[in-house]
Amino acid sequence: MIMVLAILAGAVTLFVTEVVRIDVAAIIIMVVIGLSGLVGADDLFAGFASNAVISIIAVMILGAGLDRVGVMRRVAAFLLRIGGKTEGRISSLISTAVATISAFMQNIGAAALFLPVAERLSERTKIPVSRLLMPMGFAAILGGTMTLVASGPLILLNDLLASTASNLNVEIEPYGLFAPTPIGVTLVISGILLFAFAGKWLLPNKAADRDAHADLPGIAAIYGLDQDIRAYLVPEGSDLLHRRVADIEAEHEGILVVAVHDGDGLTIAPYRDYIIEPGMVVGLVGDGRAVEAFAAEQGLNPVESDPFTILHDKEHAGLAEVIIRPGGDAVGNTVRELRLRELYDVTLLAVHRNGKVITDDLRQVKLEAGDVLVLFTPWGHLDNLAKQPAFVILSDYPTEPPRTNKMWWALGAFALSLSLVIFTSLQLSLALMVGAGIVLVSGVLTADEAYRAVSWKTIFLLAALIPLGQAVEDTGTAAWIAENVINAAGGLPPWGMQLVIALVTTVFTLTISNVGATVLLVPLAANVAVGVGADPAQFGLIVALAASNAFLLPTHQVNALLMGPGGYRVKDFMRAGTAMTVLFLVVLIVTVNIFV
Repeated sequence: MIMVLAILAGAVTLFVTEVVRIDVAAIIIMVVIGLSGLVGADDLFAGFASNAVISIIAVMILGAGLDRVGVMRRVAAFLLRIGGKTEGRISSLISTAVATISAFMQNIGAAALFLPVAERLSERTKIPVSRLLMPMGFAAILGGTMTLVASGPLILLNDLLASTASNLNVEIEPYGLFAPTPIGVTLVISGILLFAFAGKWLLPNKAADRDAHADLPGIAAIYGLDQDIRAYLVPEGSDLLHRRVADIEAEHEGILVVAVHDGDGLTIAPYRDYIIEPGMVVGLVGDGRAVEAFAAEQGLNPVESDPFTILHDKEHAGLAEVIIRPGGDAVGNTVRELRLRELYDVTLLAVHRNGKVITDDLRQVKLEAGDVLVLFTPWGHLDNLAKQPAFVILSDYPTEPPRTNKMWWALGAFALSLSLVIFTSLQLSLALMVGAGIVLVSGVLTADEAYRAVSWKTIFLLAALIPLGQAVEDTGTAAWIAENVINAAGGLPPWGMQLVIALVTTVFTLTISNVGATVLLVPLAANVAVGVGADPAQFGLIVALAASNAFLLPTHQVNALLMGPGGYRVKDFMRAGTAMTVLFLVVLIVTVNIFV
């Protein structure tokens, strides 16, 4: 037990300090548990084949399939048509749609999908986007409480309860797909009503620091950028000859080489090791006077026939905004490590973070969740970037059309999976994988697209933490903590004990992660329930649902995603999040005791 408690303390420290990425921290913890002998070698890596992990992979693929065929876009277009002009109606419509979709796919995916929709509605109605995004984000989180496939904690629940039942030698019936639905629906409705009646006091009334859907000159003006591409010939004797693009830009801050034309054709966003040769025409972007001074200093000659005409055409290229998706692989990397030019043929002009625009020494900037990248890009190249789960594209641009001819395949696969879950005794993972298999075989998604749809960071986090939960159970640590919680809580009634469990889960969720909190606290809650003569399944459900109570701080992925576009500060989440947290806890305890 002492060893387990030490590992728990180390895990919390790694999660809170983020010395290493959260998934890397989970892998380190798993390895330490294996080396310590707390969990046998046969069980140590069983999490990667667990019912919960396979189910989450299948849910991600099914959600990506629905998005790829245009189902989500149709929902978004419908909201744009019926949105009206009043803040309450628009906010409620968006929140309802996001919560409904979050019941069957990742809440971060649902929020990312509706982010551009909310911003377009804000533009059309002149309602500050800050008054729409936070209610939408909270609804996405609340939507994850409505079904057992809506979030990682709820997908994990039955597996954790089964393990706990074995250790406690008690019978625990597994929950069905829609067991938490009455509770989740009540939580969603409560959240929507909170902002409908108290939004004017809880939400900041300000425009965002940036405008995601302005036209190109608008974006340039917001960030203080000059998007004009100036063409110069590099003659013999120029100081630029035989130099790398990276060295040129490093020595001359504010000057970017966005394109090069040589005898073989046009190169857009030349990579860092690209060598400038005589006779080439370089396309430079930067402050007009600075570019002219640079050209004179380097002995460059203006050209009469502009070879970059196509790049001036808004139908082919322009400025775009891209958010660094929370939890994605880009978080924690420097701009240099992303290799945007080499991999995607786009040029980074600026990074927008917390109201500040960073343009100096961009290659060394370490990216954070919610950062907005301002890129110069041909639209076809941006489409390649949009396929990467680490990024969320905010700007409107011509995209690859959705595979609408595959729509019924995607809907059929989704419906079949849900039917198998509801009406048969098939294991959840198998039922969902049937739908994922249909999505792949029918061509709704290619295999590569399916792999990109899966958040492997989440998968490794889940699988690697499962042995920690097992160690907490097997060594009696959960029972020992439960006994101390019971003694500390004294003579509280059952609902009081439930509230204590929910509060502890909320604290863990805000400081580590909802998955980590669930893995650690479901066994604890079940032990507490047995100790006070209550239902361990009910207490476990409280933990899985309370793991969604992440509104106080922008630590949840959805909150982090919306912080930049909404122009929010931490105090904005503290103000609205406090009200939402209190309401969530009250509604949760009441509805659990009514419906479970």
